Amino acid sequence: MDAKRMKRVTLGDHPMTIEEFIAVVRYGAQVEFSNKYCKQVQESRSLLERWIKQGRTMYGVNTGFGALCTQLITEEETIQLQKNILLSHAVSVGKPLTEEEVRATMLMVLQNVGQGYSGVRIEVLEVYRQFLNLRLTPFAPREGSVGYLSPEAHIALVLIGEGNAYLEGELLSGCEALNRVGLKPIALTAKEGLSLISGTTGATALGALALYDMLKAATAADIIGAMTLEVLKGTIRAFDERLMSVRPHPEQTDTAGNLRNILKDSMIAHHFIDYRLQDALSLRCIPQLHGAAKKTLRDALRVIEIEMNSCCDNPILWTADGEEDVISGGNADASYVGIEMDSACIAATAIAKMSERRNNRLINERLSEYPAFLIRRPGLNSGLMIPQYTQAALLNEMKILSYPATVDNIPTCADQEDYVSMGYNAAKKAREVAEKLEYILAIELLSTYYAYQFIDKNLSPGGPAKSVLDRLSKNVPRADEDLYLYPYIEWLKEFIHSGDIIECIEQKTGKLK
Repeated sequence: MDAKRMKRVTLGDHPMTIEEFIAVVRYGAQVEFSNKYCKQVQESRSLLERWIKQGRTMYGVNTGFGALCTQLITEEETIQLQKNILLSHAVSVGKPLTEEEVRATMLMVLQNVGQGYSGVRIEVLEVYRQFLNLRLTPFAPREGSVGYLSPEAHIALVLIGEGNAYLEGELLSGCEALNRVGLKPIALTAKEGLSLISGTTGATALGALALYDMLKAATAADIIGAMTLEVLKGTIRAFDERLMSVRPHPEQTDTAGNLRNILKDSMIAHHFIDYRLQDALSLRCIPQLHGAAKKTLRDALRVIEIEMNSCCDNPILWTADGEEDVISGGNADASYVGIEMDSACIAATAIAKMSERRNNRLINERLSEYPAFLIRRPGLNSGLMIPQYTQAALLNEMKILSYPATVDNIPTCADQEDYVSMGYNAAKKAREVAEKLEYILAIELLSTYYAYQFIDKNLSPGGPAKSVLDRLSKNVPRADEDLYLYPYIEWLKEFIHSGDIIECIEQKTGKLK
């Protein structure tokens, strides 16, 4: 089911999909715990409490953290230890994470700890569930994480009545925010502070948000690319099924199928099918480049959805009868997410660079046969000259952000963590890349929309393109003189971000591949 239409999401009955994730994080679907979820959480907690009574030494339960793991903690000091880990680790800085980024992180904590290997009480997870359902959003600065810990600690502080949180747009102390929604601070006990901040929850949260938007944008790029090809009198021969069959990458084949589907009833496309022997690469290679990018994004989606349904805590409690154990290891490492998000940034930037080149062909009178910058009186008017500058600047930033974070290594924790994944930074920059891609596509769509007015009136666009043009005509004016373009670029960006452009097209084409 589409994320916008889900009203509630139940954790524990089945693996979470990215659509369910977005339903909660972006569209406010209510979160529920299944009986299975509660049972597995309670079983791991019971095992932990039994071992504590037996005096078993366990990392993060009755020891210090990181390089301090050899320091033993008495049972009386356990509650203070869990509070201390939040206070000492809440040191990320700068601008705060957005509401949906914080919501995403809390949801991933519920998924991580809810697998039943962490020993956290269900009462603690219930508070995060209430935060999500009541739209109480902890304040968490976004800068200064190598993969986990700091932003998550800021979020967890609100559980104990510390830190700060937003409620209906107002920033309050954690204690006041809890009071206003009828909740009370909770005292964390053995292992709970550690489990709330350990793991790949933050990186997975930001990565899933970025990837969802990139996947939507990749489909939108097929639509916009098809419309640009149509209005530039490109040939659809380049998307022939026979041509695709001799290089059978599924994503390339699917993209070509989308283009054919969008243009199948286009008078323009069929009239100009032999207008050129072959088009520039930014037109004829849409299936090849978009396909390669989608392949990378789909690979990332597989990894993200596995990570969303994993336990990345350390240590874990193995509760199987006769095999009970506490196991320390490296599941908190964010390399899977980080490497995939670095790759996703490259894929999104590749789509953007092709979009910018298509846009250049639209506004350049030497390449399009249309008036310079798609304005009837160029010179007096600049038309759509400068939005391409915006594309150039955004694309430059995307290229910078496409340098992989995960190839770097700066040891931490007195060399106990001598290798560091930097997966959080990979996911964080992917959020920026996704948004910039949406803007670049929005500017191409603006130029395409302007260009259609110069097409021979006896030739009609295909039904799918016409449905998009009709929607745009209600919100974006075409003008014979310069006008303030910023609000229309923003509207077009949201048209892409929301997925409305895809819904608009699919009413005519059926589900795009």
